Amino acid sequence: MNNKDKQMIYYKAKEFVLEAGERIRQKMHCPFVIETKSNPNDLVTEIDQDTERFFAERIRSEFPTHRLLGEEGLGDHVKDLQGTLWIVDPIDGTMNFVHQKRNFAISVAVYQDGVGEIGLIYDVMTDCLYHAKRGEGAYKNGDLLRPLSKEKSLAEAIVGVNGIWATENTRVHKEGIQQLIRKVRGTRSYGSAALEFAYVAEGIMDAYVTMRLSPWDIAAGMVLVQEVGGMTTQANGKAVNMLMTNSIVATNKAIHQEIMEQYITLKKY
Repeated sequence: MNNKDKQMIYYKAKEFVLEAGERIRQKMHCPFVIETKSNPNDLVTEIDQDTERFFAERIRSEFPTHRLLGEEGLGDHVKDLQGTLWIVDPIDGTMNFVHQKRNFAISVAVYQDGVGEIGLIYDVMTDCLYHAKRGEGAYKNGDLLRPLSKEKSLAEAIVGVNGIWATENTRVHKEGIQQLIRKVRGTRSYGSAALEFAYVAEGIMDAYVTMRLSPWDIAAGMVLVQEVGGMTTQANGKAVNMLMTNSIVATNKAIHQEIMEQYITLKKY
């Protein structure tokens, strides 16, 4: 993807995201149907589906050779990362959307041959757009985000982690997570992976640790975090696989190794 193409795709992606956000705001106080997917807490509404349909129609109209990987299944059947791939979560944080009417985001990324070129995370209700193009820095609205501190210590870090991972579970030994919670300055859980990635990129959180995220949860956030000098890996230290569910550690580089080596022990399952 050359710079001219990337710039053009970025402007269209931004246009789509802002339009989708306005559509959501207009429907916020209208009745909508709430359904469940994999479990009673995995919610979906017709607004999730309508928003993904909006992206699918816009992308196919403007970029007929591009493919779409979306959470609600209205994109393409993607088995590889070749070519230009849009990865879309129409509403990341649907439980927040349903219960709080805030703390949810639209997450859109554009990858070229497996490399994240563009990432946009839009906090719909605050009208706050985090955005990045590979090699050009990351921004919050019009403000350039500063590179993450190289002097950060774990004892002064704020870490995003859902408390469920500190209880008995099938994915990670709870004792390590409990020790991590005791070690750091504080923990937070916002209920939207996209926003938690954005907050790591902004430097208002220093790490985000979770054991089960899909590509559309992380694709845009990884671009943002990379652009401010952070890093994202699987919890076993391997590179993230953008075609499957991943355990995720997204951090300021200064504390990544310590978290991985001392506090994250995955179970074999």
